[in-house]
Amino acid sequence: MSRKEDVSEMQNALKNALRAHWGLFLFQGVVMVILGILAIAWPAVATVAVDIYVGWLFLISGLVGLIAMFAAPNVPAFLWTLLTAALSTAVGVMLLWKPVEGAVSLTIVLTAFFVVEGIFQIVASFTYRDVVPNSWGWMLVSGICDLALAAIIIFAWPVSAVWAMGLLAGINLLTSGFAIVVTAIEGRSFARELKQAAA
Repeated sequence: MSRKEDVSEMQNALKNALRAHWGLFLFQGVVMVILGILAIAWPAVATVAVDIYVGWLFLISGLVGLIAMFAAPNVPAFLWTLLTAALSTAVGVMLLWKPVEGAVSLTIVLTAFFVVEGIFQIVASFTYRDVVPNSWGWMLVSGICDLALAAIIIFAWPVSAVWAMGLLAGINLLTSGFAIVVTAIEGRSFARELKQAAA
């Protein structure tokens, strides 16, 4: 199978998924837009909320890893896996114990995430251009916004650490959610076209 046929098959699969599940995509996009607006309205609160959320993720992941390692102590690389689980637990405890200080470290990680996600969305938008010609541009805009947000936080450092994570997460949720809503609406159009063709 040629590369062109692979791309065409992927595009058809994407179109079929949008057609079948556009309602779920629409729901996801609307929820993301609402959460984005709330985070933008209260960026300092959103910053602490993100820090606490990530802290719980690390803590739970670390505890599960520790339990798994002690349940199976003969696993290869036991010590390395045990240290990783212990580190994850310690990071989770620190983020939950001192969320404001943890927000500084997480802001750095979040900035790196926005850079990677922005590049991915820009590349993906060109891949989707032939599949969803009326909405691929929104994905491109979302990717560009992610890169712009990363640049803002870098240039405003360290003052930005107090509000940046919440504000950036809010803007990211808003732009990504809007892009998903527009794509879902186009998916609904695909479903209508298929229904009309079958009638």
